[in-house]
Amino acid sequence: MANEFGYTAVFEPAEEGGYIVTFPAIPGLATQGETMDEARAMAADCLRAYLESLRKDGEPLPYEAPEGPITERLTVELASA
Repeated sequence: MANEFGYTAVFEPAEEGGYIVTFPAIPGLATQGETMDEARAMAADCLRAYLESLRKDGEPLPYEAPEGPITERLTVELASA
């Protein structure tokens, strides 16, 4: 039986290009990707692997209040003037 867990991920542009992803509720856990889509996929894989390793070792999962703010940069295209 699968359980779903949600954690806030912060995507920051890297100086050398791409994005660095961190998790405020899990200090030290980070990954990166060349594009936002790749960074998002890498973040999900990184988070899943970390949480699975905690479960395997019998450690408690990090807690993050579900009512906290969620931020994501949105890009829109405007019609030509």
